[in-house]
Amino acid sequence: MSSSSSGNNQVRASHILIKHQGSRRKASWKDPEGRVISNTTRDAAVSQLKSLRDDIVSGKAKFDAVASRYSDCSSAKRGGDLGPFGRGQMQKPFEEATYALKVGEISDIVDTDSGVHIIMRTA
Repeated sequence: MSSSSSGNNQVRASHILIKHQGSRRKASWKDPEGRVISNTTRDAAVSQLKSLRDDIVSGKAKFDAVASRYSDCSSAKRGGDLGPFGRGQMQKPFEEATYALKVGEISDIVDTDSGVHIIMRTA
């Protein structure tokens, strides 16, 4: 898959994922047995994520610090950084939300099969 144009429309993003009962895989690096995730409703995941987002937007907390502590994605080790990606590599709602952001902006809550996310576009 080598097309010279693919480099131009790549984006880079970091995210924070909170998994819940409806998530496709109910386990993560911080909850290997999935005990917490299996007992987390989507509403509870959303309200946790909203308060984390408020802390980041208000400047009380840094995105990467929050991601490394709370995100259920293994990208937490990198402060939530997913690296560069192009269209068709991420779940559709995630991709669309990322491409709609300006660099430095943070999305509202985004739902995917993985759980609920907030996304910060970094490039």
